[in-house]
Amino acid sequence: MVRAEDQACAVAHGVAGQEVTARVLVAVFASPVAAYLLKFGGDLGYRTVLVEPDAERAAGVPGARTSMPELDETTDLVVTDHHRPELGELLRDALAYPARWLGVLGNPRHPGPHVEALTALGVGDEQIARVHRPVGLNIGSRTPPEIAIATLAGLIADRNGRPGGFEF
Repeated sequence: MVRAEDQACAVAHGVAGQEVTARVLVAVFASPVAAYLLKFGGDLGYRTVLVEPDAERAAGVPGARTSMPELDETTDLVVTDHHRPELGELLRDALAYPARWLGVLGNPRHPGPHVEALTALGVGDEQIARVHRPVGLNIGSRTPPEIAIATLAGLIADRNGRPGGFEF
């Protein structure tokens, strides 16, 4: 049996195939961060989906959906704009599924508007607690690609039961 560390090394050196797992990444709202999440997520083996409920905005993005797809235990969902009026309704719809991970981007120094939006829609505290905020690793991200990398790194760490950072 090959140890996980040895397998990772073999994959990195190109002498072993990469394990393929079923993973879905749903980015909610067309935004610069969403574009990078989808681009990098595809490179990481995710099947990527963009949900943009505004039909006009969705029309400008190939493959964008205007409604929430069915989410299962393989799905990680990231809301990329916490200022949109549809935030509560979309999260409420997502919480109806057993998604593996749900999160909303935003500055951790400010209260998450999703809590108020979900509460107003009658969503209970236990369900609201399923929504992560902030998301990603704390690397001081400032640009859309950096935010996407930090977010995806956080998802990978969480999926693998790791804390992220430089502790092994």
